[in-house]
Amino acid sequence: MNTRTRTLRAAALVAGVALALAGCSTASAGSGGGTEPGSSGEGGTETLRVATIGLTSDGSLLTGIEQGFFAEEGLEIETSIVANPPAGLAAAQGGQVDIAYSPSIPLLNALSQGVELRVVGAADGYPAEPVAEADAANFDDTGLFAAAASGIERIADLAGKTIAVPARNAQLEVVIAGELKDAGIDPKTGVNWVVLDFTSAVSALESGKVDAAGLVSPFTTEAEAAGALQLAAPSIGFFETGATGLWVAGAQTLERKADAVAAFQRAIVKSNAYATAHPDEAIQAGLDATESPLEIADVKVPVWPAAVLSEDLERPNEKMAALGFLAAPLDLDGVIVSD
Repeated sequence: MNTRTRTLRAAALVAGVALALAGCSTASAGSGGGTEPGSSGEGGTETLRVATIGLTSDGSLLTGIEQGFFAEEGLEIETSIVANPPAGLAAAQGGQVDIAYSPSIPLLNALSQGVELRVVGAADGYPAEPVAEADAANFDDTGLFAAAASGIERIADLAGKTIAVPARNAQLEVVIAGELKDAGIDPKTGVNWVVLDFTSAVSALESGKVDAAGLVSPFTTEAEAAGALQLAAPSIGFFETGATGLWVAGAQTLERKADAVAAFQRAIVKSNAYATAHPDEAIQAGLDATESPLEIADVKVPVWPAAVLSEDLERPNEKMAALGFLAAPLDLDGVIVSD
């Protein structure tokens, strides 16, 4: 599954960590127990603290733990759920966790502020080959929807209209901005952006208070049930292919736990391969972990890539700069750490 993100501000990195972690729900799994976080247990087992944001695609990590892929590498994985990707990145940067989940857009925002983070694995994403436009919605759990009574039938009709997003300059605005630009609309001046949480956005679509809204599953299903028209699957349109959800580590973790991180990299590749071969098992693990009321049939099957390619980061890097969300493309040399 793909993500819901917020913009990262460097000044909030350390200050937000304690609050972010205060609300975490934690679980430990692996070959050992009873050790202090990050310490070596009996038999040389080392604990890695991994922060997620509670997505169905976490099923790969969870089934990998259950299958023993991490234990085979001498790791015990202690998981926690943080409120959003910036909170996870803050925790990874500050050393409160060893590895955190992040979509590429908040990671690029953090890197643009000089935060030293590195990509150590693929968490989720899209197929390796481009998907036909007609099939895009089958892989994308985000959607741009127009109100039923708005008369809007295509992206070009959004000129001068009001679009609801959950946060400004964050992932949904970025990917929708890409759709607007392709349709000849200046995303900075050609539409009116308003901030609404997803529940409020669906209600605003129904009442006609907004003309369109960027939504994620399961709110996309609610919008469709209310008669809203899906105009685009904006995330897959923006990212196109490859890994978009990433496993990220801070510089100090890579310095202190290089061998453990390399072991995590090997185990997550096995986990992603297993989840790809057993998607129902992985999806159910993700649903159980998030206490979701959805059934397996309600969930779009995630894509769990084997690796993060340089183009997986370079593509959004270039697009964000072209759209004005970055001052210039970032130098990403060395950001992706290979095993």
